[in-house]
Amino acid sequence: MRDDEAMRAALDAAGRARRVAPPWPHVGCALVVDGELVAVASTGAYPSGGHAETNALALFAEHRVDGARGATAYVTLEPCSHHGNTPPCTEALIAAGVTKVVAALEDPDERVAGRGFAQLRAAGIEVVVGVEADAAADQLAAYLHQRRTGRAFALLKTAMSIDGRVAAADGTSQWITGPFARADAHALRADSQAIVVGGGTARIDQPALTVRALPDDDDAPVGRAPLRVLLDGRGRAPATGPLFDISLAPTLVCTTAAADPEVVAAWKATGVEVVEVGAGARGSGVDLDAVLQLLAARDVLQVMVEGGAALHGALLAEGRAQRLVTYVGNTALGPQGLPALPLDTVATMSDAPRFALRAVRRLGNDVRLDYTLGAHAEAS
Repeated sequence: MRDDEAMRAALDAAGRARRVAPPWPHVGCALVVDGELVAVASTGAYPSGGHAETNALALFAEHRVDGARGATAYVTLEPCSHHGNTPPCTEALIAAGVTKVVAALEDPDERVAGRGFAQLRAAGIEVVVGVEADAAADQLAAYLHQRRTGRAFALLKTAMSIDGRVAAADGTSQWITGPFARADAHALRADSQAIVVGGGTARIDQPALTVRALPDDDDAPVGRAPLRVLLDGRGRAPATGPLFDISLAPTLVCTTAAADPEVVAAWKATGVEVVEVGAGARGSGVDLDAVLQLLAARDVLQVMVEGGAALHGALLAEGRAQRLVTYVGNTALGPQGLPALPLDTVATMSDAPRFALRAVRRLGNDVRLDYTLGAHAEAS
């Protein structure tokens, strides 16, 4: 078995753990002896499911009674070297007798950051880094961003008409897309640890922001209900509707000192958590940077921003979004409809941002476009 083949097996296992592992990174580990794949496992469900390396070693022990002596471990991320919810994975690999570790990426977490590799090498284990690094970095993009920046990874989700509108002139938007696209969007919710909505959208749409109808072919386990986050700096959203029903899922409201005290009191009376942050850069709304830092500090790796359009535009204008998934429905809403991405900073083509297209998928009569934003997007 080639190194890239073994690492792909580890990556496949890691992908199936993407919803249950956070705030741990979802990692895969494959153990190979004499070219034979003996065991492959992923990170278990947080906080007690175990790390990928120890889970793979446990599976390995079911086939070999002499430990993993002579085995090569293929891991999608550097093994941890510190005591947290679990003992260090480096110690487990050393004790098992692994002779070589092939890793895709170094872990940017300041508690690891090369120390895992150093421990393994000090124990006489050969370490190779960089196999399938791009695939692992894409898979762990939210974790890597959160650890490197101290902010949650922001995924923007929109559903727009063919002519780029997210609502008709009267504000109605249900439904621009069909059931297949909506189910796919619920899968994105399940992949996220928090779902964000702005005050205007919360008032008009009364969303539940829960994970419900997943695609029929989606067999990845679903973890804890994502935290629902309302950004409402002025107190526009009344304390009504499913967003304020905490029996469905937890809700956090981020607001500012400018919010109406009576509205804030009504929010708190429902049992939701209310946190005051600074005002946004444009004088309305909330400080988006502060919100993303707050969510990262609460172990959110990826936040899915459902809207509205003004919130999406602000995140893009401030360079705080890393990914955009837009569903284009088979309808047109005309020039009076609400634009999907209102970017008031674009006066000429040279001002227009460019996004890197990751993937295109047909979903019934709709199309899903998946873009990378920011520094990695290339101009066409």
